[in-house]
Amino acid sequence: MNVVLLPCGVPTALPQSPLQQAEINDSEGHPSSSRQSLKGTSEWATSLENLLEDPEGVKRFREFLKKEFSEENVLFWLACEEFKKTQGKKQMREKAKEIYMTFLSSKASSQVNVEGQSRLNETILETPHPLMFQKLQDQIFNLMKYDSYSRFLKSDIFLNHKKSEEQEENSSEAQTAAKRASRIYNT
Repeated sequence: MNVVLLPCGVPTALPQSPLQQAEINDSEGHPSSSRQSLKGTSEWATSLENLLEDPEGVKRFREFLKKEFSEENVLFWLACEEFKKTQGKKQMREKAKEIYMTFLSSKASSQVNVEGQSRLNETILETPHPLMFQKLQDQIFNLMKYDSYSRFLKSDIFLNHKKSEEQEENSSEAQTAAKRASRIYNT
């Protein structure tokens, strides 16, 4: 809407023409912005934190880590995040034991590589608390951040996903431009 002052000094909103509306809204009628937020691979490339907040990013990162034989790192990190949300002492004890047996025990099926002095003693599992794995989770996060993450950003998995994203975006932009052109010429 355009706002103009009437001769009496009262501001009045004037409706926009459909052409002006098309320039402000996207093809679905949603307000568009000249500064769109980052999405997908662009967002993932800004930080490991952003990558881990996106389910598709986690999926692609896991796929990469699996090829590097270190998927257990992200699985442990995710398990710790989920553990922090656990309610009730009984459930917390069960999840703590599951995390310990899966990732931290010397007999763990998917043992993570943490410093020896940081390993938890099994007796701590009886009195769990939401942040009991925090120090170990931070170690694994830093291991991923300074090792795996930089390699992931150079990997075929990431680069191919980025390329397909760009192709989709270019295709979408071409369709939007075609719709705008048809509206202009059909009016």
